[in-house]
Amino acid sequence: MMSRRKFLNFAAAGAGAILVSPHMAFASVETDRRFVFVIQRGAADGLNIVVPYAEPSYASLRGALAIDPSAATKLNGTFALHPSLVETARMYGSGQALFVHAVASPYRDRSHFDGQNVLETGGTSPYQVKDGWLNRLAALLPSSHENAIALAPTVPMALRGKANVTSYAPSGLPQAPDDLLTRVSDLYNEDAQLRPLWESAMAARGLASDAGARQDPASLGKLAASFLARDDGPRLAMIETGGWDTHSAQNPRLGNQLKALDTMLASLRDGLGPLWDKTTVLVATEFGRTAAANGTGGTDHGTGSVAMLVGGAVNGGRVLADWPGLKSGDLYQARDLRPTTGLDGLIAGAASESLGLDPHRTATALFAQAGATQPLTGLIRS
Repeated sequence: MMSRRKFLNFAAAGAGAILVSPHMAFASVETDRRFVFVIQRGAADGLNIVVPYAEPSYASLRGALAIDPSAATKLNGTFALHPSLVETARMYGSGQALFVHAVASPYRDRSHFDGQNVLETGGTSPYQVKDGWLNRLAALLPSSHENAIALAPTVPMALRGKANVTSYAPSGLPQAPDDLLTRVSDLYNEDAQLRPLWESAMAARGLASDAGARQDPASLGKLAASFLARDDGPRLAMIETGGWDTHSAQNPRLGNQLKALDTMLASLRDGLGPLWDKTTVLVATEFGRTAAANGTGGTDHGTGSVAMLVGGAVNGGRVLADWPGLKSGDLYQARDLRPTTGLDGLIAGAASESLGLDPHRTATALFAQAGATQPLTGLIRS
């Protein structure tokens, strides 16, 4: 026999949400700016996303995996954008996207789990820090309510910590009829333990508007926009994307991944409407991939990669790169793109400028374990 709690969770999922946090109370905060973190789990290949086509060693290292620069969007005289990123290229052309190349967190080994932990916690080694930098960022915002939401089945490490956050994910279950929802509401109206959970589910269902319960990239972008566009909605969001671990058949797989990312970002932009001008989206991965192709049509775990900033608030139309080169002597451990820019500094600078916070205070709050993190500046329009 199904318990009341199991039934409650099932019904809430059918209502269009999988809720992880039992407490959900969205409220207006003193900022009208939005900041979104999109994580690329699996180590995205920065060399084939923002392609150093003018680098003499690129084509020889990549062989058949090398992106044809004639099919890509030229960003400048050195770099070109993967042809699947059509809408992102348009945003770059209108000054709403920039790319930071040869970037990495302090992590220098090649374990996905450890690398993601360092990226999400803001530490210098795996499991050194117990909460996430995005949660600490939420704590800097002037509100006692949930300022942040994860578009994921569970709260990711980056959002775990003392600040109140919540999680929402599209459900594959059919929408529950309104009559059923009314009956369940009546059933738990006098239940002190379960009534708050049910009310949270209904609040999330209302905040999700008409974005639907589908999990395709366009729907996910629309869903994120439906939360962020509300006056009483969150100001921070995190979206998880997976499938970036391209050890084999990389070209078709990476193309599909980037097309999905591009579609989601465009849907988020379109869903936010005028609020897009006050929005910054950071896209980053735990580490990059090897400079040379492997023997199975892919690349292996590497170090340096590329990060993106997109949004109407971004001071874009630029590629920021202290480019290390791809000659054998230039590579990290003779195999990877050498990182020359710290991801910590990019995050601290983008987050502080996006939300109107002091950059050095933000850097200290987010990355105290890393020492004196210097935030990058000039990323966001004043």
